[in-house]
Amino acid sequence: MTPKPLAPKSFQLSPEIHGYLLAHGSPLDDVQRDLIQRTAALGPIARMQIAPEQGALLEMLVRLAGARRAVEVGTFTGYSALCIARGLGAEGRLLCCDVNQEWTDIARQAWARALVDDRIDLRIAPAAETLAALPQEPSIDFAFVDADKEGYVGYYEALVPRLRPGGLLAVDNVLWAGRVVDPAADDADTAAIRAFNDHLVTDPRVTAVMLPIADGLTLAQKRPATAA
Repeated sequence: MTPKPLAPKSFQLSPEIHGYLLAHGSPLDDVQRDLIQRTAALGPIARMQIAPEQGALLEMLVRLAGARRAVEVGTFTGYSALCIARGLGAEGRLLCCDVNQEWTDIARQAWARALVDDRIDLRIAPAAETLAALPQEPSIDFAFVDADKEGYVGYYEALVPRLRPGGLLAVDNVLWAGRVVDPAADDADTAAIRAFNDHLVTDPRVTAVMLPIADGLTLAQKRPATAA
């Protein structure tokens, strides 16, 4: 049976360009493709899943950084965690924060099929509580935030002090389908994304780049303490 085509996650790309983009990167494996299709069956909420090219980028960044300790805020059905865990390798550990048991049950099944479930510690609890309970020392190599938008600044402030110097933080949805530059967009989520973007860009603790990948992805690297 021919797999259903993947829906583009970027508001900037046509289906044709997105298909071409995917065809010219490493192909998805059966676990990834099945997880995408199973998530799509959930209906409109499936839009919360990251784009395949984002997953490939996250895995590559984690591997290039030699990361061994990672944190994810917002797991949904587990696609991003799957990619991060693969990048970490067998010795790495990923802490996932989420509040939805139903969606993360799907994630657990995919992680087990991919043989990365032993690298992942899933905490079903408010992420702010989970992060606050982490040790204060800067030991996290990589973090990914893709959760409730009004919580972004709080999650960022909990994570940056715990990132090691040179550690990397990735944040999804920073362009919010272009609404960040739409004067008529005044909803709470859009306001929260704008506030987060303004907060990060003035933070002397990190260097940052905003990339037009999918719905916008910001990468922030923690500076050495002497450069802050």
